[in-house]
Amino acid sequence: MEYKVKDIGLAKQGKLEIEWAEMRMPVLMRIRERFEKEKPLKGIKIAACLHVTKETAVLVRTLIAGGAEVALAPSNPLSTQDSVAAALALEGVHVFAWRGMSVKEYYEAIGNALRYDPDITMDDGADLITTLHELYKGTTSENVEIALKTAGHIPDITKVKGGTEETTTGVNRIKAMEMEGVLKYPVIAVNNAYTKYLFDNRYGTGQSTIDGILRATNILLAGKVAVVAGYGWCGRGIAMRLKGMGARVIVTEVNPLRALEAVMDGFEVMPMKEAARIGDIFITATGNINVIRKEHLELMKDGAILANAGHFNVEISIPDLKALSVNERKIRPNVTEYRLKNGKRLYLLAEGRLVNLAAAEGHPSEVMDLSFSNQALSVEYLVKRGKELKPRVYRVPEEIDMEVARLKLDSMGIRIDELTEEQRKYLKSWMLGT
Repeated sequence: MEYKVKDIGLAKQGKLEIEWAEMRMPVLMRIRERFEKEKPLKGIKIAACLHVTKETAVLVRTLIAGGAEVALAPSNPLSTQDSVAAALALEGVHVFAWRGMSVKEYYEAIGNALRYDPDITMDDGADLITTLHELYKGTTSENVEIALKTAGHIPDITKVKGGTEETTTGVNRIKAMEMEGVLKYPVIAVNNAYTKYLFDNRYGTGQSTIDGILRATNILLAGKVAVVAGYGWCGRGIAMRLKGMGARVIVTEVNPLRALEAVMDGFEVMPMKEAARIGDIFITATGNINVIRKEHLELMKDGAILANAGHFNVEISIPDLKALSVNERKIRPNVTEYRLKNGKRLYLLAEGRLVNLAAAEGHPSEVMDLSFSNQALSVEYLVKRGKELKPRVYRVPEEIDMEVARLKLDSMGIRIDELTEEQRKYLKSWMLGT
C-alpha cells in the first residue's frame, strides 16, 4: 500500500478520533450499511482532494465499504490531522498528506492521487480537477509540472465518469471552466445542496471559525467590534455566532441584496475602508482576492486581529501586509505579529489560511454528516449516470438532498407530516382558486 504521512505511529490515536466522528455522523453510517451490502462503487477508483480530517475519514471508509479504491490528497497544506492520515494509511487508503506541507509537496500529493487514473474525482476547492485539466491541456505552470512529474503520466481524462465539489470557491472555479468550454466531464456541486449550504456553510463555518479564532488567541469576543467581510451563507453564520457571543458586528459587502439582508438581520453595514478604522477583529468569507489590502491595513487600530474563513489564503493581502511591516514575529502557534512602519501591530491568524481548519479541527462532525452524505450519494449517482451527463456543473439531484434531510431527521427521532392524496392533487391543479 502506497502512502506518505507524517508519522504512521499516530494511527492508533487517529482510529479513536475517527470512531468519535462516526458516533456523530449517523446518516453517513446508514449509507455505509447499504453500501456494504450493495457494493455500488465496486471497481471504481476515486481521486480525492479533501481536508484530511476525522470526518473525511468517515466518508472515505464509506466509499471503501461501497467497493471503491481511494487515493487521498489534502485540500490545504495546514488542515491535515496527522493521526487521521496515519489511520487511513493503515486501512488501505493511498493517502498523501501531512500538516505543514510546502506548495511543492502539496502538488506532489495531488500528482500522487491522480497517478491511479481515477473514475471519479472529489474536490474541496477544485485544485485536483483544475490540475487534471491542465495536465490534459499540456499547461506548463510550475505546479502542474510538479504534479506531472509525480504522477509519471497524464491521467486518462476520458475515463472519468464525473466529479464532485464541496466548496463555494471550487464551484465558482469549475463554473468558470464550464463557461470557457474546457470542462471535460460532469461535476456535481455538492456545495449547492440545501442540506449542505444551509447547514454546513452557516452553522458549521459559523461555529468552527470562531473556534479557530479562540483557540489561536484566547481573546474575549464580548464587547469587541468584529468585521465580517461577505454575507453569503458562511458570512451569515459567522456574523450570527459572533453576535450571539456578545460582539458588535459590522458586515461589509459588494452585493446590494446581501447587504440589505445584513441590515434587516440587525447588523451594521459599511465599506471596508470605514470598518477598518473601528474593527478589533476582521474575518474574511468572500471567496475573492484582496478583500483586505494596503488601504485598509494602514487604517487599522493597534492590535487588530486578521482571520480568513475562505478557502484560499488570498482574501487578506499578505504581500501588502509584509510590505507595510518593519518586523514580523510568531507570538503563538497560529498568531503572527506584523509591526507596521506606522508603529501599529496587526496579528494574522494561521498564515491567512482558513482559520477553522488551520487553527482548529474544522466543522463539527454532526454538520459534516450532511455534507459528506451528499458526497457519498453523489458519487454513487455519477457511477450510475455520469456517462449520460454532459460536461457541465450540476446541482445535487433533489431526491438525494431530500433523502439526506429525511435520514438526518430520522436519526434525531423527529417525525414530520406527509401530504394527503387530496393535498397532492391540489398542488398539481390549476382549476381551484378563490
